[in-house]
Amino acid sequence: MKNVYQSITNYISETIRTIPDFPKEGIQFKDITTLLQDKRALELTSYMLAQPFRNKEIDYVVGLESRGFLFGTNLAQDLNAGFVPVRKPGKLPSKTLSEVYALEYGEDHVEIHADAIFKNAKVIIHDDLMATGGTASAATKLIKRLGGEVVGYSFIIELSFLNGRNQLAQNVPIESIIVE
Repeated sequence: MKNVYQSITNYISETIRTIPDFPKEGIQFKDITTLLQDKRALELTSYMLAQPFRNKEIDYVVGLESRGFLFGTNLAQDLNAGFVPVRKPGKLPSKTLSEVYALEYGEDHVEIHADAIFKNAKVIIHDDLMATGGTASAATKLIKRLGGEVVGYSFIIELSFLNGRNQLAQNVPIESIIVE
């Protein structure tokens, strides 16, 4: 089975293109639009994201703006869970909670609806890519403030050299299809 998973991972990886110097010089942007165009890669990615969590009781998948929405809703559906978006400021229409996180130069923040997660809800946080872990860490804090429990993290790509895992909740599984 390990060979099958490796073949799937290789196929998915081959459908992702790297755009050098985007959005600024020195960044190697991982563009998943080419993955989305490939119907086989789309299906396999959804399958691989759900696989580690299939036998767990999950109440919500929290998708991080904006590419975390693309597979987050599929993941929620596959796990028979609800979907909750975490967005940039001013994008959610009802009362929100906000959390600040550090950027390379400065800071940013994300928001969640104040009534999005019920107390003791079991939550997976999903995004397409984990770099420094700042956004996922901020989402973790929001979920905890609402009384939820983060029981897993889900990423298509993890840039391990940026040590994003160090920012995330300890003793919580971090599942990445591709680790670079």
